[in-house]
Amino acid sequence: MKPVKLSALLEALEFDFEETRTFVDLENGCVVMVQRSVLSDMEDGDEEALSDVPEWQKDEVEIARAIVADSGKRFVTPPDKYEFHEYREMERCIGTVRNAEAADQLSQAIRGKGAFRYFKDTADRLGLLNQWFQYRNDAMKEFVVDWAEDNNVPYEDDVKD
Repeated sequence: MKPVKLSALLEALEFDFEETRTFVDLENGCVVMVQRSVLSDMEDGDEEALSDVPEWQKDEVEIARAIVADSGKRFVTPPDKYEFHEYREMERCIGTVRNAEAADQLSQAIRGKGAFRYFKDTADRLGLLNQWFQYRNDAMKEFVVDWAEDNNVPYEDDVKD
């Protein structure tokens, strides 16, 4: 098993798309993405549909073939964007703000529709946007490290704090 770069795990969490599935390839120590349609065709054994993919997608077909053939020892599914609760992290970040008035404004911003946008706009107006992004990045890194350790996924910490 090769260690996967922590930055690759973070990117997989950050750029989780509905039309793709993401896997950690423990054999090669990398994160791979496969279109759901390609993976579905492979699972269904639809070789005709797979033979019509463009040249640039041929490697993806081979990855899908390996995923389908895997017994669960080579490919693991990393956490998705819904498992990292960003709203909860916004609440926790507010708890670290020393200025009570600023903390109150941020608390108001996360109530109701558009909470994420209002929170960021308010943090920006208060000069706290960089603090929020640092807090979020640290929380995301901790979340991914915990996941990797819980799932016996070796990783290399290539993320600068």
